[in-house]
Amino acid sequence: MESLSSLFYGISVAFEFHNIILIFVGCLLGTLIGVLPGIGPVGAISILLPLTFQLPPAGAIIMLAGIYNGAMYGGSTTSILINVPGEAASVVTCLDGYQMARKGQAGAALGIAVFGSFIAATIGLIGLQLLARPLSSWALKFGPPEYFAIILLGFTFIVYLAQHSIIKAAIMAAVGLILGSIGLDPITSLPRMTFGMINLFEGLHVAPLAIGLFGLAEVLINIEKAVPKKILKVKIKNLFPQKLQWLQAKWAIIRGTLIGFFMGVLPGGGPVLSSFISYGMEKRLSKNPEKFGQGAIEGVAAPESANNAATSTSFIPLLTLGIPPNVVLAVMFGAFLVHGITPGPLLIKEHPEIFWGIIGSMYIGNIMLLIMNLPLIPMWVQVLKIPDKILYPLIILFCVIGSYSINNNIFDVFVMITFGIAGYLLKKFDYEPAPLILAFVLGPMFEVNLRRSLLISQGSFSIFVQRPIALASLILCLIMITLPVFQAIRKKLN
Repeated sequence: MESLSSLFYGISVAFEFHNIILIFVGCLLGTLIGVLPGIGPVGAISILLPLTFQLPPAGAIIMLAGIYNGAMYGGSTTSILINVPGEAASVVTCLDGYQMARKGQAGAALGIAVFGSFIAATIGLIGLQLLARPLSSWALKFGPPEYFAIILLGFTFIVYLAQHSIIKAAIMAAVGLILGSIGLDPITSLPRMTFGMINLFEGLHVAPLAIGLFGLAEVLINIEKAVPKKILKVKIKNLFPQKLQWLQAKWAIIRGTLIGFFMGVLPGGGPVLSSFISYGMEKRLSKNPEKFGQGAIEGVAAPESANNAATSTSFIPLLTLGIPPNVVLAVMFGAFLVHGITPGPLLIKEHPEIFWGIIGSMYIGNIMLLIMNLPLIPMWVQVLKIPDKILYPLIILFCVIGSYSINNNIFDVFVMITFGIAGYLLKKFDYEPAPLILAFVLGPMFEVNLRRSLLISQGSFSIFVQRPIALASLILCLIMITLPVFQAIRKKLN
């Protein structure tokens, strides 16, 4: 009952005139970003983050949450119509969505993607609403050893669940830790790796770093590819799936929602991994697995449900523990800090209008996205026809303006350009930038809690095995580190 009254309070905050406008703007921009191939929610939030600096804290976070949710919805449009994912979580949707469109079923594919996304995101929000308060109360019992062990577990998940090479992901995480340590020492206040440059005394900011790695780098990659966009010339009709199609897709939506629900909470999991897992599960459980990749509606419903459920539940560790589980929320974590707010167990007590306002706005935004996406699909098709020679210069301009406006400092623009070039090279050699950003954000928290724990225990590492939560987290870390080794040995023996 208390949770329900808190939700109504959050909805009342979200319904304030300026907030409802920001929800709409965030959802619209997010959907647009999802539709435009190559940018993705990380790049969008990074580029648009400086625009929120003049907004009230609640309004700023509400708008960014709308962008994130909108991007998850919009990504399916390009996957289905031009076989190019709008963002990484919609990669799997291409496999069957585009084939459905080629068979004249583009409307049904788009419809099931939108309705499946709505159902999954709503269930994810209910989970966020119900779990938020008990998790926040539980997290108040955490001390430095517990936070250190949980962040270490997060690092392990990030590396273990890497999409490509685990070794490359570990290297990227290590680089992120090094970059995160630039600036003044958090305990002694002595400068570290500043090379006498005053601009580095406060460390590197997450926004220019993310704008470079995910905004500018994506533009450079796409310019190099120069692949012409081929939009299917089909009439988009029957956006409401037929009864038979609903029957075929219902279990895929349910299973995708459950997978996304749990994968969203997992550090390093999130929408991308959940969409791949849900698609693989549907193919394995299907009586006719050969139809996947040929236009199976389950192949659209499952990944779209999974990535939207994961989007909602990924806010749980950020809001309750202050630990971002994926790269998008790592950038959003930076937005909280810019506005002088630290997400974590005290957020619900100290800033209830932000905590519940975010949840209330996501319910409203979810309904807006359902209403908005279906009728606006013809407009998004026209957006896809914007020539790259116009689109990419505009994105680069926003990258420069966004980086400069953080501190009105040209140094941040050079940082953005440097990491844009670095991000381009990393993608060329199949290095994932996501572990770098996550490690960059979590690194200072990791270091501070390690050093505080050792100060409490007078230098004894036994403090980490004397606390049950810390011990359990460390055991999980050990299992996840040794498991690939045992699997490799077993494979060689066989």
